[in-house]
Amino acid sequence: MEVVIVPDAAAGGELIAEAMAGLLRRKPDALLGVATGSTPLPVYQALALKWRSGAVDTSGARIAQLDEYVGLPADHPESYRSVLRREVLEPLGIGMGAFLGPDGTAEDVQAACEAYDRALAEAGGVDLQLLGIGTDGHIGFNEPCSSLASRTRIKTLTEQTRIDNARFFDGDIEQVPHHVITQGIGTILEARHLVLLATGEGKADAVAATVEGPVAAVCPASALQLHPHATVVVDEAAASKLKLADYFRHTYANKPDWQGV
Repeated sequence: MEVVIVPDAAAGGELIAEAMAGLLRRKPDALLGVATGSTPLPVYQALALKWRSGAVDTSGARIAQLDEYVGLPADHPESYRSVLRREVLEPLGIGMGAFLGPDGTAEDVQAACEAYDRALAEAGGVDLQLLGIGTDGHIGFNEPCSSLASRTRIKTLTEQTRIDNARFFDGDIEQVPHHVITQGIGTILEARHLVLLATGEGKADAVAATVEGPVAAVCPASALQLHPHATVVVDEAAASKLKLADYFRHTYANKPDWQGV
């Protein structure tokens, strides 16, 4: 696992956006896995700026969803499909025809989960999956003690996660669904490149457990240690609990330019 410590969220966003742009230059039809939330916004903003300036062509790019609420109509403003359309697809000039996501309104949710796993495989797999991390170490909606081999499935949200997400529903927790469809950890690990972005002191403990702790279901993100190409990008605050922070700074500063991230 490579750990890159950056000065702030904007620098992390630029670094990851350039990695995505480089991937699209090499593979114009790359399948990019994207996450919702506030943390990845600097990535999407930096990539959109590159698109507007002509530095990257997104006309062949494809976008894959990490998770979705169960029961929210696709056109609900807080469905993750709607959020990603506003924050990723439209700013990058990508149409919904290039979007892959699970059906959160399906009558048979389990079948919808299995169908999404198949759709990702049939699309050739995710080339780069962007991830955030929760303060408890969750990735996607894989809460602590999720199976590290799990596939796309329905999950029940913890009360704390619903409280955290209530800010997107006018502060009303009663509007936050109790269930989501999420790519499982096993599904996530099938992406060719995993990039986790974490910013802020509140993520410091989770980052330390992910990078330097044991691989354990109690910290789902620690499964990234099992991946052959995982990159963890953190700002100084999120890196504050890392015992090997100086080593990570040294190795990144001295890596060959051709390696990229």
